[in-house]
Amino acid sequence: MYTWFADALEREFADMRLLKESPRGSVRLIRHRATGQRFILRRFTGSAEVYQKLLSISCPNLPRTLEVAVKGRENLVLEEYIQGDTLGFLLQGALFSPGETRQIVTQLCRALWVLHSMAAVHRDIKPENVILRGGDAILIDFDAARLYKEERESDTQILGTTGFAAPEQYGLSQSDTRTDIYSLGILINVMLTGEHPSKRLAEGKLGRVVERCTRVTPRKRYKNVLRLMEAL
Repeated sequence: MYTWFADALEREFADMRLLKESPRGSVRLIRHRATGQRFILRRFTGSAEVYQKLLSISCPNLPRTLEVAVKGRENLVLEEYIQGDTLGFLLQGALFSPGETRQIVTQLCRALWVLHSMAAVHRDIKPENVILRGGDAILIDFDAARLYKEERESDTQILGTTGFAAPEQYGLSQSDTRTDIYSLGILINVMLTGEHPSKRLAEGKLGRVVERCTRVTPRKRYKNVLRLMEAL
């Protein structure tokens, strides 16, 4: 499957642009030669089990996963190209209002509800992994995502982005759905203030939401994203 898919990519798609590269892999924008349609191609090492589950999922706040090929620890993933700007790019120009922040984070909670319902944890929520396409917020990049394993005491691989990763992602315990709630709290604060809550906490009710999201002990955070949506 992997070899066949790699050969098909070589024949039928043209490489347009390298979007991201790291020691774990790369993300490229590619174009179908016959139709001109653009797609995202991910090559990475690790587990592709979350992408494999996403093959059967349709959610307006998640990109469509179209094909997954695995060879040992090497993975190829073809997914929908989301045209828009990342929150990271938009935050370079201006902060978001409380109303805009509520709307965007509520949509991210809907995306996470789908992921969490299949026992998946994103583990890398940050401004660069959220794209605004018109009025829709799309959560992207599941290379660091994993499935929660009841029998595990900690994650097998430490992944995440410093400043947004929850304490348990550094080997203290296994990450679960509350790990993403922690990162959402950091994201809310950055959207409102431009800073980490440890430097400047957002004011008012949203500041109190951030404080609860980012508690060190997972059981003291919101129980799930539905509770967070109610608080928003």
